[in-house]
Amino acid sequence: MQKVLTEKMKIALIGYGKMGRTIERIAQSRGHEIVCKIDIENPQDFESEAFGSADVAIEFTTPATAVDNYYKAFAQGVPVVSGSTGWTARMPEIKQLCDDGKATFFWTSNYSLGVNVFFALNKYLSALMDNFVNYTPSMKEIHHIHKLDHPSGTAITLAEGLIDKVARIDAWTEDENAPSSSLSIGHEREGEVPGTHIISWDSDVDTITIEHRAKSREGFALGAVVAAEWVKGRKGFLTMEQLMQGLIKDSHLLDIK
Repeated sequence: MQKVLTEKMKIALIGYGKMGRTIERIAQSRGHEIVCKIDIENPQDFESEAFGSADVAIEFTTPATAVDNYYKAFAQGVPVVSGSTGWTARMPEIKQLCDDGKATFFWTSNYSLGVNVFFALNKYLSALMDNFVNYTPSMKEIHHIHKLDHPSGTAITLAEGLIDKVARIDAWTEDENAPSSSLSIGHEREGEVPGTHIISWDSDVDTITIEHRAKSREGFALGAVVAAEWVKGRKGFLTMEQLMQGLIKDSHLLDIK
């Protein structure tokens, strides 16, 4: 695998809320230039010379606008690193564009490196608990009041990892009264909570719980910028698994200046 790129880049931001501003600060601290910032008041800037000059666009918006944003970026030949969730029913068409050589796209449900360790822990524990049928799994995710979609993309990724490893669980649901063959996912929206995910395995005699609690947006923003650095010069549909392999070899890139 190629070395993760760290030379100065031109980055466009699609979505300039709290996450966009945090990404801007971290990107600039790592020596990159923000050449264009697009939000709801200036969608015409997708066609600007500044946007077209970007090496990559980092997109954090809403389920309703994300896919349209991708198409506008692809039309300008700009690769996209996206953290938007709630739109993934349309993922096959984005993958097809990448397979056809018409787009470069990187997406993950959560850019936090700690969360990606949590994904691996969840799969390991799920494989172990497949042997203990008296335990019933459930999940809860907690986010800030501005997050519109539920369950979170991270929760869905965790659920898919669990379902893949546990034969007696074949689906996830938000119905609290779901059958035992489904994983129940609850959600809460409160204050400015960056993101908490709790997975519990409950039996008559005890409960086993694993939890990831984000402390700020810093981890998500750093992960998105590192992904943008890695995407430069690559083509097609790119994954967090590929990026993590590179980071194992280049762990110094995780430092926040």
